[in-house]
Amino acid sequence: MKKVYFTSATLTFFRQLQKNNNRDWFEAHKAKFESDVREPFQALIADLATPLAKISPHFVADPRKQGGSMFRLYRDTRFSKDKIPYKTWSGARFFHQRSKQVPAPSFYLHIAPDDCFIGCGIWHPESDTLKRLRAFLDENPAAWIKATQSKLFRGRYQFWGESLIRPPRGVDPAHPLLEDLKRKSLAAGTALTQDQVLGDQLHNIVIDHFKGLAPMVDYLCAALDLEF
Repeated sequence: MKKVYFTSATLTFFRQLQKNNNRDWFEAHKAKFESDVREPFQALIADLATPLAKISPHFVADPRKQGGSMFRLYRDTRFSKDKIPYKTWSGARFFHQRSKQVPAPSFYLHIAPDDCFIGCGIWHPESDTLKRLRAFLDENPAAWIKATQSKLFRGRYQFWGESLIRPPRGVDPAHPLLEDLKRKSLAAGTALTQDQVLGDQLHNIVIDHFKGLAPMVDYLCAALDLEF
């Protein structure tokens, strides 16, 4: 599908928000947020629903304004020293249909000035979930290697997040998946250029990356007893 969703006005809005991150400015420019950020992102999410379902019928592209795939712009500042009210980026999580009941991996798209990317996985899982994932990796290394260590995958994607300095307790330092077992998150992806984000191929690019990342998501679903 050839279609332009985001324009230079999308990134301009966030650059201006970075300089004017307060409620008065945002209320005066809320219409620009709606027209340049929220509406095009919702349109993209809606257009991704059918092709995503072909990759996996258990993952959802939900374009609803409230409770859908798109993250809220408002920051939760209740327990943060940083009281800036708005995120200076927009993101969408294409989530597993059971994600509200149990921990689950997701696909993700992030739009921000000079920081656009697409990825998948589980970011900062709770301790029990991380233990389950590590146990599954330990017991099923071959499928993980096939999913994430092929020349095609490694040529397109990189892993993100922090890792332990030492092996987790009980893990053999010579384990073939030692570096993956040390990860605190199992998330991977790649950067998107501004031309890709603002061009008429974004829909096709996102689906192509979803397909490329799908084997990793499939593996993580199996580790957590989820359908793919």
